[in-house]
Amino acid sequence: MPRQFRKQKPYIVVFCEGESEQVYTDFLRDKFKDVAVIRRPKATGLFEEAQDRFNKDPKFRNNAEVTDEIWFFFDVETKDIASWSKRYKIIKYLRRQRKKPNIRVRLLMTSGCIEYWLMLHYKMTAPPLQTKAEKEQMISELKRLEPGYVKGDKKATEKIAEHYPTAVTNAAKTMKNLLPEGLPGLEDTDERNEWLCKNCKTFSNVHEAINFLSGLRI
Repeated sequence: MPRQFRKQKPYIVVFCEGESEQVYTDFLRDKFKDVAVIRRPKATGLFEEAQDRFNKDPKFRNNAEVTDEIWFFFDVETKDIASWSKRYKIIKYLRRQRKKPNIRVRLLMTSGCIEYWLMLHYKMTAPPLQTKAEKEQMISELKRLEPGYVKGDKKATEKIAEHYPTAVTNAAKTMKNLLPEGLPGLEDTDERNEWLCKNCKTFSNVHEAINFLSGLRI
């Protein structure tokens, strides 16, 4: 009888825009530690930070061949529309850091502010989320549901995160609702992600990462 080998856990590196994203990443790391190894830098930072790390930091450069996926966890805002081309060049660079197969790069995106992703843990809603006032309103609504919430607070964020199955369902709806507005498709492609980053509609696709992790248990 052939010898049975245990499947190696995927090794995932996550770059976070802010402290709240870091706390949520740590929640996923602990929740899915049985099926994946999730690591993140202590400092916040996105695309340029990742390129710099894989260029210069031995901890990242020397682990490139065992890195299965790189995730970017960030808000989609109108101020960043012009940054897509530069970011896409970095994405292609990072993919090439491992040969056959390349590293998979996932964009964990949420309109305006992470508090919208957190709100989806309680209810389905899709208000405009690009102006400062719109973001502040979303934060206020979230605090009414979880009074202890402040950005980067571990206890409150983890309490919200426990409702992630509801968020997965609601976030999937936000994506499907964009199809009539011109979203190229639901599949994670460069074309789709460019559209999401440049059109700044209200959505979150963080659920796709959770679906991936949950699927590792099957």
